[in-house]
Amino acid sequence: MNMHINRLRDSAATHKTIPFPVTARAPRLAPIPNDTPPAISVIGLGYVGAVSMACLSELGHPIHGIDLDMNKVDAINDGRAPIVEAGLEDMLQAGIGNGLISASRNFQQAVADTDVTFVSVGTPTSKDGGCDLSYVVAAARSIGEAIRHKSSYHVVVMRCSVPPGTTMDTMVPEIEKASGKTLNNEFGICFNPEFLREGTAVADFYEPPKTVIGASDCRAAEVLAEIYRPVDTTPLIVTIAAAEMVKYVDNVWHATKVSFANETGRFCKALGIDSHEVMNVFVQDQKLNLSPYYLKPGFAFGGSCLPKEVRAMEHLATQLGIKTPLVKSLTPSNLAQVEIALDMIEATNRKKVGFLGVTFKPDTDDLRESPTLDVMARLHDDGYEITAYDPNLTESTDLNSQLNYISGARPELAGVIDALDHTLTDSVCQLVGNCDVLVVSHKSELYRQAVQSRRPGTQVIDLVRLFDDLPDDSGYQGISW
Repeated sequence: MNMHINRLRDSAATHKTIPFPVTARAPRLAPIPNDTPPAISVIGLGYVGAVSMACLSELGHPIHGIDLDMNKVDAINDGRAPIVEAGLEDMLQAGIGNGLISASRNFQQAVADTDVTFVSVGTPTSKDGGCDLSYVVAAARSIGEAIRHKSSYHVVVMRCSVPPGTTMDTMVPEIEKASGKTLNNEFGICFNPEFLREGTAVADFYEPPKTVIGASDCRAAEVLAEIYRPVDTTPLIVTIAAAEMVKYVDNVWHATKVSFANETGRFCKALGIDSHEVMNVFVQDQKLNLSPYYLKPGFAFGGSCLPKEVRAMEHLATQLGIKTPLVKSLTPSNLAQVEIALDMIEATNRKKVGFLGVTFKPDTDDLRESPTLDVMARLHDDGYEITAYDPNLTESTDLNSQLNYISGARPELAGVIDALDHTLTDSVCQLVGNCDVLVVSHKSELYRQAVQSRRPGTQVIDLVRLFDDLPDDSGYQGISW
């Protein structure tokens, strides 16, 4: 695993991918100056491949499907759907009828006669729990052999779910070796995750929740964006590794939602509450519950509500005798983020640490369950020299009730609580000037300026993603980026 991660980190040294923004909808890319839709070969005629064939042919593309399973090949050529999917068979029959769809087992000929190759082969779970890439490797070799004698630029589009790094570290070397060609010169490669739900796949193709294109170069991105233009004029253009990761993250999130809903159902059933009534209310909230809020990597959660409510639900589950492993994993996962922050600070081997932000989140004076306070307490007890600045904590702030609450609920924080008056400073400049490590707990323009103007050699541990564009700064580290 470590070897794979290292290859992923180092892959840019061998093959550069274009620095597309990862989070924003891209503007329309320039159309390809070609009146004839590119011919497309599709390797793998399962759910994704068969649906892609039919839908792309409806957009006017000549499509040649490839599969080792002769039953699937014969079904396609007969206009029969190899899978059960609403509307698919009618579209395949239409494509066969107008001469836009054909299928065979001849990889080399199909790829050589087309401009773009979609790869939708299986990536089953291997015996060790990882991803079996044998079909991916076989497809890459066949593509390389097929384009060896082509003079025109060819685009390869990966659509399989694979571990991040697979496209660049496995597919590309195999294609280059078999073809004798080099990436971004004679061929380009994209990773284009699919978001097709079985049963509604055809409808999802024409009304996608998003179109994600990870690309090795601008030319490959433009070719694929033009193919999708009739169904999505504003694709998300990202790096290949980000596109690979998006597919996994989406599906794990969906699995998390299912598990969360089911655990909620267990609570509700044990308490005699209609779980669907509860969740029907839950999903009405699209400002917090169903939104980007809370879904950006950062520091641990805190405050007067979340930790307390999670503990209450854990306790309730024990009392009711119900199984809620997801809920019970929340506190350990949250504490792990605190431990990671401590590990990062300790790894600097510096003892003078300054905290930019102390309260559990910006624009509040609430210190209750602040994860930053947890970090400060551990460092204080270990003999670090700590300074902190927080504009929300001033001389006029009434902290007595909060500190009494914290001391009673969290006795392990007593040391840092007692020293808080001496730890806080009202000068950011003084903190930055005296500390060897800056820990950023809140996002603000003041803190951006403080980090940018710090003394040479001062280390920065960023817990909140202070900069949207990561600084090219060897002294800067983000907790999850």
